[in-house]
Amino acid sequence: MAAFDGLLHHALVLAALLCLPVLAVATATGLLVAILQAATQVQEQTLSLLPKLVVVGVCVALLGAFGMHACEALLLEAIQHMRALVSG
Repeated sequence: MAAFDGLLHHALVLAALLCLPVLAVATATGLLVAILQAATQVQEQTLSLLPKLVVVGVCVALLGAFGMHACEALLLEAIQHMRALVSG
């Protein structure tokens, strides 16, 4: 059971580590676009979506290799502890 708890903890921390930078960048971009829209009084929906889409895409492209290596390490750890996970 300790192997499962450790693996679950590692998976949750990894999920937070992978999602947090993308969410932070999307939130900051949305805030900047909202401030710009409020200042210029231009309320166009595509203007608020397009910058977030581009910035999130760039962030995922830049952090993709790190995320895949981290997921690979988690998978290898799960395979390594497979006997302890199955036997209980």
